[in-house]
Amino acid sequence: MFGNAKRRNIDEVIEANLDGLLRFAYFRVNDRTEAEDIVYEAVLRMLESSKKNKLDDIKCYLFRIVYNLCQDHWRQRRIERIPIEMVDVLDNPDDRLDNEEINRINALLDGLPPSEAEIIRMNVTDGLSFVEISRILEIPQSTAKSRFYSGMKKMRQKYFTNN
Repeated sequence: MFGNAKRRNIDEVIEANLDGLLRFAYFRVNDRTEAEDIVYEAVLRMLESSKKNKLDDIKCYLFRIVYNLCQDHWRQRRIERIPIEMVDVLDNPDDRLDNEEINRINALLDGLPPSEAEIIRMNVTDGLSFVEISRILEIPQSTAKSRFYSGMKKMRQKYFTNN
């Protein structure tokens, strides 16, 4: 089966990223039970795959599986993404944005092309680097960066013209 060192490394990566994976899935499917099921399925698929293949970046591989499973879920159920204020991503209540500002941000994100909005969410909300985003979405890193900056520029322009 697994070598002890390989298994320990996989277990450490899973444990270190479990909360982030759950938040990532929950933000996309709006159902805690579904998010848990998706993450559980992703871990099982990753473990099965690691028996057959050498995985270079376990964290990105896990996020990619969760991303794909969320996309499948969304396609099957046609569920809209949940508002950002529903996701508890900040530990300090003093750092939370007020609802009006959150609604503005959601409206700005919803006005972007989905590819730009997704990359902004992955970077800002999920805390993923451009390297990780490019691996998860299977796009060049330069494309992830350009979509991020293009989306942010559009959001800034709309934000400041509406205020």
